[in-house]
Amino acid sequence: MSLSAARPDLVHLRAAGVSLVIQLAEPLPRILHWGADLGDLSASEVESLLVTSAPSATHNSTDAPRHFTVLPTEADAWSGTPGIEGRIGPGGTPYLRFTLDEVAVAEQSATFRLTDGGAGVSVTMTFALDASSGVLAASAVVERGAHADGVLDLHQLTLMLPLPDRAVEVVDFTGKWARERSPQRTPLGFGTHLRESRRGRSSLDSPYLMMAGTPGFGFRSGEVWGTHVGWSGNQRYLVEQLPEGAGAHRSTLGGGELLLPGEIALAPGETYASPTVYFSWSDRGMDGVADRFHDWFRARPTHPADPRPLVLNTWEAVYFDHDLDALLRLTDAGAEVGVERVVLDDGWFLGRRSDRTGLGDWFVDEEVWPQGLTPFVDRVRSHGMQFGLWFEPEMVNLTSRLAIEHPEWVLAPAEAGPSIRHQHVLNLAHPEAWRFIFDRIDALVAEYRIDYIKWDHNRELHEAARQDANGRAGVHVQTEALYRMLDALRAKHPALEIESCASGGGRVDLGILQRTDRVWASDCNDPEERQRIQRWTGQLVPPELVGTHVGATESHTTKRVTSLSFRLITALFGHAGIEQNLADLTADERTVIRAWAELYKEQRGLLHSGRVVRADLADEESLLHGVVARDGAEALFAWVRLGTSVPIQSGRIAFPGLASDTMYRVRLREEIGASELHEAEPEWFAAAREGRLVLRGSTLAGLGLPMPTLQPQQAMLLQLSAV
Repeated sequence: MSLSAARPDLVHLRAAGVSLVIQLAEPLPRILHWGADLGDLSASEVESLLVTSAPSATHNSTDAPRHFTVLPTEADAWSGTPGIEGRIGPGGTPYLRFTLDEVAVAEQSATFRLTDGGAGVSVTMTFALDASSGVLAASAVVERGAHADGVLDLHQLTLMLPLPDRAVEVVDFTGKWARERSPQRTPLGFGTHLRESRRGRSSLDSPYLMMAGTPGFGFRSGEVWGTHVGWSGNQRYLVEQLPEGAGAHRSTLGGGELLLPGEIALAPGETYASPTVYFSWSDRGMDGVADRFHDWFRARPTHPADPRPLVLNTWEAVYFDHDLDALLRLTDAGAEVGVERVVLDDGWFLGRRSDRTGLGDWFVDEEVWPQGLTPFVDRVRSHGMQFGLWFEPEMVNLTSRLAIEHPEWVLAPAEAGPSIRHQHVLNLAHPEAWRFIFDRIDALVAEYRIDYIKWDHNRELHEAARQDANGRAGVHVQTEALYRMLDALRAKHPALEIESCASGGGRVDLGILQRTDRVWASDCNDPEERQRIQRWTGQLVPPELVGTHVGATESHTTKRVTSLSFRLITALFGHAGIEQNLADLTADERTVIRAWAELYKEQRGLLHSGRVVRADLADEESLLHGVVARDGAEALFAWVRLGTSVPIQSGRIAFPGLASDTMYRVRLREEIGASELHEAEPEWFAAAREGRLVLRGSTLAGLGLPMPTLQPQQAMLLQLSAV
């Protein structure tokens, strides 16, 4: 909205059922509310809000009540995590003291310029509430005055919002390679629940999305406040509760970039721009938080508009064995089953016969590809399919020509530390290194008319010392250089699509997703693991941006053997693809995969635009998830069994997210294989197969269906259509 007509010192932003209220007080603006929409406040309501916005002045505390400001510091008698930390020069004071200098309020945003005149430091903070989703984006710019004295060593900049006392539990995430985004739930106690990622990327164990909520909040119930740091380098997340609270509030939630010592040193006239920290509130559980983020993604002008093509990736089909005849057979088999994009993975460039060499030498290996990639690309194009290519541009093997000729381009001390996957990091902040890599990718994209890049990142950034800057920490500038390269490639090749892959799902964040078109959720294609990984990846990212591929019968990562139908149903709920050697399959198996490809193309309009819904079930071995059209006219659900459990029967399971008054025809989709049951079929199966099962949305959502107990590692599909 704008400044209140009744009180010009009150900023009230409203959108999509969310309010942010900030009072323009002295010396700094105070955050009074973030959460449910307060409506169009009258003059008397504003007065009441202000008079109730301050806590009591307590014993053995400040003489005046504490308020929670937009940039809390010790100058406010704030004893929690400060909004800003730093000092001027080696012996200067660490105590910055700001006052409000300027305010600019637009329809959905408010900007505050805060100044410490004595230190020559200003902080410009912006809060923007997205009109379509209600997601709140907070960011800040720190600036040194042109005539300021000394250098500001900026330690941290943390953007925080207050939480009420009913937010008593915290859910965030951890993980590892092939098991990303594993949730963990803890009570919100006193002190600081701090999660940091010091891996140089958002990482496999990223907190990802830190959520605080009411007791027992779930997918479909409870009030939830969540935050995500939109940055692809080092990160920090926190939720913090002090005994004295945060003004009239109980605790705080926020985050920002984790800065390494000396990484940001601002001389007079220099600036630092924080990552954007995104906040989402919901009174409809975690699905409500996911809804808001998905709506935010889909409202972007850069969001993919075309149907997401069915992908065939060559990695688990051939690995490093790039034999042209075998790849041509694979391509032909892909065309036969309905593939629309083929991606040539690792192994095509100079000397790359294993993961021990080649990174940095981005030239087609003539020994393996004597005619270049042209014969393969031509075959792909002859089937009307798009062509994609794998790169890992930020990495280098020390045995590569690039590293031998330019050891100073390695982002490490002169004597490099331990390798990871036999590789080190290339310093993209070095202008010559950046130009070399950009030119090689640009040339290959132009030569082969590449439609798609799988952009990988297979190691963490330890001792990220810039040899061109006296060993100064380089994670921040490396991340900025990556963003510049992606932006430059997209500007020069507007139709080019890019996937973010980082040891699988190690770089899934809104910073990289502002510049890419999908993420690879995990290197693990085992459907049992993928059900969990995709379930929680979707807490932030909508299905159309999440790569979900069908792997081989025996999983590459876990060695678990699973049925084809389970793998196909699992891969259906995302941007689907294939990650196995189709040429080795039987004719019957290829027929089933062709049916699955047709089903994906039939349903992707719904899957990539509808609302993701997840049921809260008592049995952790069973999952019910689906996508419901925004108008409620259709839905597709998966009923999934991961393992065995004590209950013999599952009982009636409610289907969430449906339109209450709509009559739905329930259809069992079995063209990609019928699920194996642990019991006899329920009676309604026959009606569902024949199209005779019709139920009201309120019945399905309230009473539900008596679902069968499936055998472990089985899934079934139910399609619901309005009649």
